[in-house]
Amino acid sequence: MSKVITIVPPDPDWAARFLALAAAIRPHLPPGAALHHIGSTAVPGLRAKDVTDLQIGLHDLNAAPAVLDTLAALGYEPRPAVTTDHLPPGLTLDPAELRKAYASRAGQVHVHVREVGRFNHRYPLLMRDFLRATPAAAAAYGEIKVQLARLHPRDVDAYYAVKDPVMDLIIAGAQEWAARTGWTMPPSDA
Repeated sequence: MSKVITIVPPDPDWAARFLALAAAIRPHLPPGAALHHIGSTAVPGLRAKDVTDLQIGLHDLNAAPAVLDTLAALGYEPRPAVTTDHLPPGLTLDPAELRKAYASRAGQVHVHVREVGRFNHRYPLLMRDFLRATPAAAAAYGEIKVQLARLHPRDVDAYYAVKDPVMDLIIAGAQEWAARTGWTMPPSDA
């Protein structure tokens, strides 16, 4: 039987959980690697799955296998091959812009390893910062996730089939917000 998708109220401890996870990972990363709290638990006040997402930004994704080995030694389960992120409709991107490595721990922590400056490295940071700065968009996004979990509690494919395009709509507004405010990618969170 598949795991039930559950969206929970915001937890003020999510930020501290990220910092504890980051403190354990940071000493093992290559010099210059960026480490960020991404995903819904990185947006104060946003309802989310109780899963902490971290993004490790590397200057060269060819260093990902060594990072995955390190994560495995720390108790994470790496996905064996480099994969790709979702391509928003209407965009044509070089496949390198979407490549990533991935590891998880007990279904409660997801680590996304991406190359700094690539589209897929920028996307979750812009999404996070836009939602932090735009409470109405964050509240609407949270409600969409609640309703998707209610309608498709055991169908992760259906959940993401709707959630990903919703994120693409939000990122379109976030792009305009970034241009208007002069947003730039933040340095490491930890």
